[in-house]
Amino acid sequence: MKFVDEVSFHIASGHGGAGAVSFHREKHVPRGGPDGGDGGKGGSVIFRASTSRNTLVDFRFNKTYRGEDGRPGGTNQMTGRGGEDLVLLVPVGTQISDDATDELLADLDVEGAEWVIEGGRGGKGNLHFKSARMRTPRFAQDGEPGVELKVRLELKLLADVGLLGLPNAGKSTLISRISAAKPKIADYPFTTLVPNLGVVQVGEGRSFVMADIPGLVEGAADGVGLGHQFLRHLDRCGLLVHLVPADQVGLPDDGPDDGVLLAEDGGPLPGPAACLERLNSELAAYDAALAERPQLVCLSKIDAVAPERAEALLAALQEGAGRRVLGLSAVTGAGTDKLVHAIERWLSADR
Repeated sequence: MKFVDEVSFHIASGHGGAGAVSFHREKHVPRGGPDGGDGGKGGSVIFRASTSRNTLVDFRFNKTYRGEDGRPGGTNQMTGRGGEDLVLLVPVGTQISDDATDELLADLDVEGAEWVIEGGRGGKGNLHFKSARMRTPRFAQDGEPGVELKVRLELKLLADVGLLGLPNAGKSTLISRISAAKPKIADYPFTTLVPNLGVVQVGEGRSFVMADIPGLVEGAADGVGLGHQFLRHLDRCGLLVHLVPADQVGLPDDGPDDGVLLAEDGGPLPGPAACLERLNSELAAYDAALAERPQLVCLSKIDAVAPERAEALLAALQEGAGRRVLGLSAVTGAGTDKLVHAIERWLSADR
């Protein structure tokens, strides 16, 4: 199933049915009087959050959704049939906004949450307008029109922790190691094309949800690469985990004869602190509040370099970050337990 996390379309609730103009006709009942029934209520459009949906792909091609119109009133005081409600199931975590004004209309962040556009009220039949001075009203009320609106749906994943890093930083391997998630893993950049969610079990009855966001590159906030498309999914994350890959960063004393891989342009690799700063700069450019979120910093892929180099990179990253940094390898599992328990301790304290 294709992952779609933003769509726009028109919605319209049903029009109310018109009231009837009718007079009672029955043998031996002279001057039966007005008996026009009321029109039926128009069908509502109901957005309902459901765990049975995890993408907005169902709304990608149909650009208009309408509730059914109410039926007109009938003779003999019969009320018209109400229009059928239209129920649209959306993933939990969907936000609904007015596409014209960007006003947030609803945030369906729990299972079963609903947002309703009510259908138009049915018009009153001529029975309601009978009075001592008006015995035979020959008019009735029209039904109220439904509400028409263009809405924009945005899916923001419900995750406790967001996993960030450059392309090929080992994010997908890590989430597959510590959870049951099965993302695509390969040895080339941009393997992850959509966010992946994984439930990490810490102990009996204790778990948290982690989101693996596609790799960020310089200029991501301006639309470069893939990560910018999915930065919105970090909005609900209380904690961000930054992965700095040991095989993609360098040290100041790296020389051409050290066997260290060079950057793609042939120059030296960026330092660990510079790599971390690049990630935070992209977050701040997208949303300043994201850059202020609590962070855990990890040096990943420590199995891909010599132990002495891993220690030196860890020290350099720790100095640049100004805080404790964890070293880990998702391939061997080294350090992953420490990361899981560090996340759980922070989440427990935050809760």
